[in-house]
Amino acid sequence: MDDNKAMVIFQPSGRRGEVLKGVNVIEASRLLGVDIEALCGEKKVCGKCKVRIEEGRFEKYGIESKRTHVSPWLEKEESKFISPKEKESGYRLACVSQIKGDVLVFVPEESRAGKQVVSKAARDIHIEHNPAVKIYYIEVDPPAFEEPTGDFERVCRGLEREFGLTDLAVDIFALRELPTALRDGKWSVTVSVWNDKEIIRFRPGKAEHSYGLAIDIGTTTVAAYFCDLTTKGVIDTVSMMNPQCKYGEDVMARITYHMTTPDGLKRMSDDIIEGLNSLIDQAIQNTYPPKKKRKKKKGEEGPDEYMEVPEKGKTYLRVTKQDIEDLTIGGNTAMHHIFLKLNPEFVGLAPFPPVIHHSLDIKARDLGLQINTSAYIFVLPNEAGFVGADNVGVLIAEEPYKKEEISLIIDIGTNGELVLGNKHKLISSSCATGPALEGAQIAFGMRAAPGAIERIAIDPKTRDVDYKVIGRDAWRKYSEPKDMKAKGICGSGILDLLAELYRAGIITKSGVFNRKELENHPRYRINPNNKQPEFVLAWAEESSIDKDIVVTQKDVRQIQLAKGALYAGCKLMMRRMGMEKMDKVKIAGAFGTHVDRTKALVMGLFPDCAIEMIESIGNAAGDGCRAALMNRRKRAEANWVSRNVEYVELTVETDFQQQFMEAMQIPHMKDKFPHLEGVVPEKILNQ
Repeated sequence: MDDNKAMVIFQPSGRRGEVLKGVNVIEASRLLGVDIEALCGEKKVCGKCKVRIEEGRFEKYGIESKRTHVSPWLEKEESKFISPKEKESGYRLACVSQIKGDVLVFVPEESRAGKQVVSKAARDIHIEHNPAVKIYYIEVDPPAFEEPTGDFERVCRGLEREFGLTDLAVDIFALRELPTALRDGKWSVTVSVWNDKEIIRFRPGKAEHSYGLAIDIGTTTVAAYFCDLTTKGVIDTVSMMNPQCKYGEDVMARITYHMTTPDGLKRMSDDIIEGLNSLIDQAIQNTYPPKKKRKKKKGEEGPDEYMEVPEKGKTYLRVTKQDIEDLTIGGNTAMHHIFLKLNPEFVGLAPFPPVIHHSLDIKARDLGLQINTSAYIFVLPNEAGFVGADNVGVLIAEEPYKKEEISLIIDIGTNGELVLGNKHKLISSSCATGPALEGAQIAFGMRAAPGAIERIAIDPKTRDVDYKVIGRDAWRKYSEPKDMKAKGICGSGILDLLAELYRAGIITKSGVFNRKELENHPRYRINPNNKQPEFVLAWAEESSIDKDIVVTQKDVRQIQLAKGALYAGCKLMMRRMGMEKMDKVKIAGAFGTHVDRTKALVMGLFPDCAIEMIESIGNAAGDGCRAALMNRRKRAEANWVSRNVEYVELTVETDFQQQFMEAMQIPHMKDKFPHLEGVVPEKILNQ
């Protein structure tokens, strides 16, 4: 074995391999395909990457694992997250532990990046049907000595005669299919034409359908809508975690990764391309019957065989990669740049210019996307450095620029994006909600995976906690404690949490624990290790991690910072527009699907408005990508809107810090919330 390398084995996944000495455990996990949570992008501030370095000789793997085979303990960084008892059992932070020799690393359940539950269902929105790729069926005369015109010219003549299409170009890969397609179809052929300009496919005979994908690349999750271009229908929605999460949770962490790692940009881009190809495979696979392994006869040798098991009465589309003839993609500016391998460094530096604002049409094969060889992908345009193509998607789906009513659209993700206005004027801005609302920086925060607390209700009299976890229908009060198997708390639970703690009088308006009220409450205590006050949400017997799941004073502060940024952003934009109130608040993003609008108002996510005026619009960025897939006019509209929305940099406002500080209070330090009267007890509302 190379002296410069060490053997690393990860458990419970069993992944193993040699890595260069000196890399940290996180980097080793990436190289060996093990996902460890690294929500802060190795800034040593989230404590989510706890692992245990095992001690002893492991004959099975032929290695001697020692705690001294990783770099020494860092008191300042690690003691914040690892208790003395855990330290004794070998726990370390993967981001600071450099590998010096052979090790066996155990990744505890809470540090594993589990299978996320992604809420990105397609909404039923009106889209005018005018796709960029259309199919045309024609019949042509076979060549003869008197008329030996080329196959392509013959087809073009037919397309001009029957459909008025002229001056068509042809992709070389499509042209190679033409002679066989014409003859197999007995001189009838189905032609796929992109944007009335270029032929991208020939199929023998009459084909009825062509397909497309609309993909929204989020910082944390990626959603793909598999659509029939001929009927406008959504056949399936497939989604996944963004594989770049292992390089850091937010866009700045990924830009930093590119700047500090020689091939960082290529690695992140290759990861997302590979991820998109796996989504394409998944969408296609779902159009075939499920398969099951054929039982072998006694003594039969040879590889396993799988047989299709069709569901009775169900027809299967049996789509191939070549059948996907168009693809639209949107994402924030950093995701857009990393996907296209465009240097994202300057997006992160003032004045945050993108490499390109305009949309792009690129051959899918040039990016390594495995769909029809001749197909194009349409990449939506960017508005600004921190308001990207995903926000353009939201705008072309919601069309506030066509309406008189004043809308505030909030897209809550890892980066919060705000749009305010109507058909007379639209302004947009971005605010760093940070990943707190998605679970990072919260002691027991996690992604929306099975076992995550997704809903919380606190009794204002007894202050007892009722909650619901992902993967289980029954709430806590209708269950046996051991059946809950809670692991942590995810985004929608975090949004519930602040509102419920405030409404039940557990925390005051300023966000501190109300010690006087909680003095003898069994759920309230001071943590002996860090002397911080905390409140128990789920007892150890209800969890799958054998410890109480708590909310700490620091957690409350993190949520306040995120909500304060959103509120201050809304308020400064309203002031910029010279308005007192909005007609409508629309909440987009995966949060938009799950947010309880009353609780969003109680916690003060945005200024006061009538609760019935708050509307959830789900994954509007994905809907915008779908609109661009189904209606090519939306592509021109996207370019227009990206240049006609005024981007406002909020942090340069002279009183931004003051506004931010006031907005951190619940629901706000000074602003009145008449619509919360009767929703929040008067004594609490008028603190």
